[in-house]
Amino acid sequence: MPTVKFTQALKRFFPGLQNMQAGGKTLAAILDEMEGHFPGIRRYLLDEQGRLRKHVNIFIDGALIKDKTHLTDPFNDNSEIYILQALSGG
Repeated sequence: MPTVKFTQALKRFFPGLQNMQAGGKTLAAILDEMEGHFPGIRRYLLDEQGRLRKHVNIFIDGALIKDKTHLTDPFNDNSEIYILQALSGG
């Protein structure tokens, strides 16, 4: 099962958020699974059309995903999926 990891910035919005194993076979399925554990996280990460929001990045095994619209980037059972909130400001 792939491991899903989150940044500390996301953890402040979702208390109890922790790295975990995910059983989904697609990124969309993994986000649905995360929603079951952390209600509201899917809506925070995706817009109304299901696309990745501009302030969110997902990396699979160190590479930024390419498909931010349909979330079809492949991964395997040993992959690390890193979800982070882009930070800005000064």
